[in-house]
Amino acid sequence: MDVQQIFTISMPRFRLPLLALAFFGLFLASCSKSHDMDPAHESVYMTIMMDMMTQMDAQAKTQDPDHDYAAQMVLHHQAAIKMAQEELKSGTNQEMKTTAQAIITKQQAEITQFNAFLGGHQPRTPLVPQFAQLQKANMDKMMASSDKRTLTGRADYDFAQLMVDHHQAAIDNSEALLVHGRENTTRTLAQTIITDQRQEITALQNWLTRNK
Repeated sequence: MDVQQIFTISMPRFRLPLLALAFFGLFLASCSKSHDMDPAHESVYMTIMMDMMTQMDAQAKTQDPDHDYAAQMVLHHQAAIKMAQEELKSGTNQEMKTTAQAIITKQQAEITQFNAFLGGHQPRTPLVPQFAQLQKANMDKMMASSDKRTLTGRADYDFAQLMVDHHQAAIDNSEALLVHGRENTTRTLAQTIITDQRQEITALQNWLTRNK
């Protein structure tokens, strides 16, 4: 039997494994392409939110509710401002761009107030360790809600969707502060945030309904 005959006889043994490998390679390439094109994977807004979560997890906790609330809200507001700046850069809808500018203006002012409070406040007893746990649970809930969103790659629509979740976390933490907080400055800021951001959530949800 010559070499050509041996090769011809042997080929069927390897044809199926080779085809399987080829299809597996195509499957991996398809998955990679799909992942790269996934709006959630590419979303600048989601990246900002995930970076914020990393910063919050690394932030030292004093177990003083007012101090920890103020410190975390600085990071929370900074992320909202970055998201709003991205909307101004990438969005095309004037209503959403106006909303973004309002968020920047309002939350920059509140950051100034929170930082002023932190600069003159020393954590005090009794410590309330469960407040930090509430903050963490509220932020994890925000990310779980955001992960369930169907992001479209449309800057205005995705900004509105994710800002609803972002605002809700601020409301949840502010409500927790009203239960556990002891300082008038933070309690007043918390109530303002609850009132303002509830109104903004309603406006964002209405816009989302009109612009599906």
